[in-house]
Amino acid sequence: MVAQKARDFLLKIGGGGGFVTVAGLKSKKLAFNAETVDVTDAESEGRWRELLGGAGVQRASVSGSGIFKDQASDALVRAAFFAGDIVPWQMVIPGLGIIEAAFMITALEYSGQHVGELQFDIALESAGALTFREAA
Repeated sequence: MVAQKARDFLLKIGGGGGFVTVAGLKSKKLAFNAETVDVTDAESEGRWRELLGGAGVQRASVSGSGIFKDQASDALVRAAFFAGDIVPWQMVIPGLGIIEAAFMITALEYSGQHVGELQFDIALESAGALTFREAA
């Protein structure tokens, strides 16, 4: 994969039958994790750890910070957070593809300077299986 512009990584929330770009995110991070299941026992060769393949819990987390695109996207995110809803999200990753999944907002923070724009930080945790479509 060749270098891509980070600004092209888009975070979108599901609403009204489609996906809406949430914000002008200045920093974004998408992480995939898989827990391991250790099955090491007294007879493990050389006392090396053994893992059980395909048995751990997989998850994805997304975080970002920036400014909201408009009041409508701010309202969608706030409503989902305060309701504790699990909603569909889409991540468009340039050169890689599109990831869609249900996520729950686990953190939403607002900050700003007296003479600057209102900024926010958001954290999402996956709440189900992910789908992935490769970039064309």
